[in-house]
Amino acid sequence: MEQPLVSIIVPVYNVQRYLGPCLESLRRQTWPHLEILLVNDGSTDGSGALCAAAARADPRVRFLDQPNGGVSTARNAALELARGDYLQFADSDDRLTPDAAETLVRTAQRTGADLVISHFIRVDGEKQAQRGHIKEERLLTRQEFAQEMVKAPANYYYGALWNKLYRRSIVEKQGLRFDAEVSWSEDFLFNLEYLRHVRLVAAVPKPLYYYYKRPGSLVTSQASLRRVIRMKRDTFDYYKTLYQDLDLYDEQKARVYRYLISAATDGTTLTLPPRNEKPRRPDARAGG
Repeated sequence: MEQPLVSIIVPVYNVQRYLGPCLESLRRQTWPHLEILLVNDGSTDGSGALCAAAARADPRVRFLDQPNGGVSTARNAALELARGDYLQFADSDDRLTPDAAETLVRTAQRTGADLVISHFIRVDGEKQAQRGHIKEERLLTRQEFAQEMVKAPANYYYGALWNKLYRRSIVEKQGLRFDAEVSWSEDFLFNLEYLRHVRLVAAVPKPLYYYYKRPGSLVTSQASLRRVIRMKRDTFDYYKTLYQDLDLYDEQKARVYRYLISAATDGTTLTLPPRNEKPRRPDARAGG
């Protein structure tokens, strides 16, 4: 069977402590036809040097060094360079299972899906737990997938980039890029827009990614949760419009509105802060 090229995009910002294991998990992928795009987003530690060394040691690694502009500008820069038939994304402090790319690509080839989504492992200290919303292997239409997504709209399973495989031809044809003015939910907005243009979605009930919960993440502080809720209000109209376009809004209206009161979660339960602040656009410089 044909071995299409997969471009794995990794924005990097001040993760010297964690970057080595992430790069090793990329280099050990069982799918041989890879390019690994590392974008150093103005790191002030040794992250850039580690990226440069990885590029010298492995011809599959391509390294771009740029001034700090945030995670969206880093991903957009990589999209301009990407040559793969398929796209994957990874965060530079996480890890992929060795068969992640191969499992996703073979599923796409077998099913004809434009989007493949997998389970993941949530790591919090010594604790590990498998997360994933669609529990069985399924091939879904866009409408069927949207009906599943609305049941848990803020779950990382749907919102994150790193447990999915995308067709680059769709991304380029539709001119999809990440909004640099949005510092939270930019990945969810990208997924919502991409979903408009897919025909089939394949669900893989197998964990292919290790998501490491680190101190200081968006879901670990009350202040960050307030910022999350502000962004939810700003992006709700976009989410609502998708379901209107799919002729699902009237049927799923109550669940669509649940998005406003649900927190960004990897499967854990969170207590939301009171709604006592007006919506505003956050600082665009997310710092990677």
